[in-house]
Amino acid sequence: MVKKKDPAVCEGLCRHPDTVCLAKAELVSDSCAQSAAALFKVLGDPTRVKMLHALLKREMCVCDLAAVVKMGQSAVSHQLRTLRGARLVKYRREGKNAWYSINDEHVASLLCQGLEHAQHP
Repeated sequence: MVKKKDPAVCEGLCRHPDTVCLAKAELVSDSCAQSAAALFKVLGDPTRVKMLHALLKREMCVCDLAAVVKMGQSAVSHQLRTLRGARLVKYRREGKNAWYSINDEHVASLLCQGLEHAQHP
């Protein structure tokens, strides 16, 4: 049996040492890569993506957010704790309610670009 070549793999050794050298010099630090990977891990949950999407245009209290994503307040609160830990959302207390919103424009931009990419054919 003849083995097929993978068209996505180079057939020879690396012949571009200048490119490799430049890429190595520009490489992000291990700690930055680790932080970004942790951020994307948090964003890897569909429920959290839906919650962030709901918060894009308005601040919402936990009970309203729970109604939107059709989950109990306890489960939503747990997910919000994860989002807070990743600095994706912020909250404020007003009386008996906890109000959540997107932490900053970076979060909104990241989420919108991710959703656009997911919907792109």
